[in-house]
Amino acid sequence: MDASPLPFRLPLVAILRGITPGEALPHASALVEEGYDAIEIPTNSPDWKTSVADCARELGAHATIGAGTVLTQAHVDALVDAGGKLMVTPNTRPPLIRYAVDRGLHVAAGFATASEAFDALDAGAQTLKLFPASVQGPALVRALRSVLPPVPLFAVGGVTPENLPAYLSAGCHGAGIGGELYQPGQAVERTRERARRFRQAYLDHFA
Repeated sequence: MDASPLPFRLPLVAILRGITPGEALPHASALVEEGYDAIEIPTNSPDWKTSVADCARELGAHATIGAGTVLTQAHVDALVDAGGKLMVTPNTRPPLIRYAVDRGLHVAAGFATASEAFDALDAGAQTLKLFPASVQGPALVRALRSVLPPVPLFAVGGVTPENLPAYLSAGCHGAGIGGELYQPGQAVERTRERARRFRQAYLDHFA
């Protein structure tokens, strides 16, 4: 059940929930300039497929582009057709995970319990996503690490630059950062500023 290596270097997945196609590329480009190489556009964003396709086409050589809140096989097919490489789910659905892996995607599967984590790994997920992390907390991460194989584990949901170190210390490989990074309609420079804070918090932790 050992996971494949991550397809990106900086283990901070930038989540651009609610972004529009007209905004996606400018914000994603700024993130890449700040050293981010994993970008997720959730499927409940306006015309998410166009945003993924635009970012994959222009930035795919520098970053892993994908979609989050992937719930159906139709989402998986649309993601692959758009050129995305990363699928992120909020829940554990083994048949969907298997389908996505078969289609060549790197899957970060959402889970909330040890049973769900092992079910996701058995289905082929390469990465685990503890969600919502703010409810579970670093204590659960520490407990899970005592039984899980050495797979990448990400905290998602309520992660801030201030609490990121606690999740890393507990055993998380990285985090998915959403509302604290991007809010619909915000300026590109605001996204850039917040991205720098998260990246610095990550780097400081391992300094």
